[in-house]
This record gives sequence, C-alpha cells and structure tokens, in this order.
Amino acid sequence: MKKVLSILAAASMLAVIACGPSAEEKKKADEKRIQDSIEAAQRMADSLAAMEAAMMPADSSAMMADSTTMAK
Repeated sequence: MKKVLSILAAASMLAVIACGPSAEEKKKADEKRIQDSIEAAQRMADSLAAMEAAMMPADSSAMMADSTTMAK
C-alpha cells in the first residue's frame, strides 16, 4: 500500500510540474510584456507631444517677435 501511495504521489507531482508553462512560453510572455510596455510608453509620449503641440499658438514666430519687442 505504501508503494502505491508513493507512486501516486510521485505521479501527481510530475503532473503538476508538467502543467506549468515551458521555458519557451515564459520567454515569449516576457518579451510580449516588454513590447507592450514599450508601446504604452510610446503612446504616452505621442499623446504628450500632441498636447504640447495643441497648447502652442499657431504662429509661434509671431509670439517670439512680440516677446522681443516687449523686452526692448
């Protein structure tokens, strides 16, 4: 009876280990996570640049000329 229980215990441990992701799957998931993070950071930078562009006046050279006139 002890042998049967030992064999069943060993078999169940192997089954649990075999059900986990392989090293290749872990590597792919990690690469995907990194790529997703890079894409999210790029989207954030793009939206910040768009906000800054929207906040700038249409003719920034006219504003620069006004500021130099005021400085005199």
